[in-house]
Amino acid sequence: MSAVVTSPGETGMPSPVVRKKRRKITSYFLPVFTGGMILFLAFPVLVMIVYSFNVLVGERQTSKFTCCTLKWWREILYVPSLNQALLMSIKVAIPAALLATAMGTFVGLVLGRYSFRGRGATNFVIFLAIAVPEIVLGSSLLTMFVQLNVAKPGGFTIPLGYSSILISHVAFSIAFVAITVRARVSGLDMTLENAAQDLFATPRVAFVKITLPLILPGIVAGFLLAFVLSLDDFVITNFVNGSTNTFPTWVYGAVKIGIPPQVNVWGTVLFTVGVSIAFFSLIRSSRKPKAA
Repeated sequence: MSAVVTSPGETGMPSPVVRKKRRKITSYFLPVFTGGMILFLAFPVLVMIVYSFNVLVGERQTSKFTCCTLKWWREILYVPSLNQALLMSIKVAIPAALLATAMGTFVGLVLGRYSFRGRGATNFVIFLAIAVPEIVLGSSLLTMFVQLNVAKPGGFTIPLGYSSILISHVAFSIAFVAITVRARVSGLDMTLENAAQDLFATPRVAFVKITLPLILPGIVAGFLLAFVLSLDDFVITNFVNGSTNTFPTWVYGAVKIGIPPQVNVWGTVLFTVGVSIAFFSLIRSSRKPKAA
């Protein structure tokens, strides 16, 4: 005897009504709002990139855009003072980032791993270094350097210029590196290092083989953050640079007479390098095998 399969209509039971789910207004609003914010943030960068191809009658940037030329890309090195200012920014940013990363990493490790008297005060000082307005930090650093320079003859002095800029950039970058590394250390499983020591590894070997590779992404992130902060800093640098120009201070001074289009070209190059580093870092992190 074979079974007879009947449809809902044949048994007299009404078929279920499938209602179309309505989309909430937030499903439309949030994507539009997010896209608008991204466009708002990226618009100045897009304008800079577009104006690096602007056709000019003179040699200074104007608000009128005429498409298009590669002349300024071919003549990117034709403004010697701009090239020197950019080179000075790089000469400051690299050692400042290295020094800030070295010192900030130790501070982050201590704050993330150990409980000690004064830890709360240290955390407060770290956050204070980030929260304080740059104009306050710049003016205080300038006062310190001026007082050192008017000290007794033959005493220790730090002239305004490369040295004062480097020290200032290290000073305000340490806090950012420390917070980045501390966040990485706080999320570590310390039993891994303890297990290594149980397997007869010395504390130094356990740190180098276990802890350091785990916190290395935080250290690299802190270095890149310190490098970028140093490269584009204007307020503090403008207080302590003396007669030495970095890329931001040079551009600020050039505004009075007209910005050469090479500024847009160099800005586009720096932006492209930064985006490329972030892109390759994202690809590398996505290729890492996930734990089962």
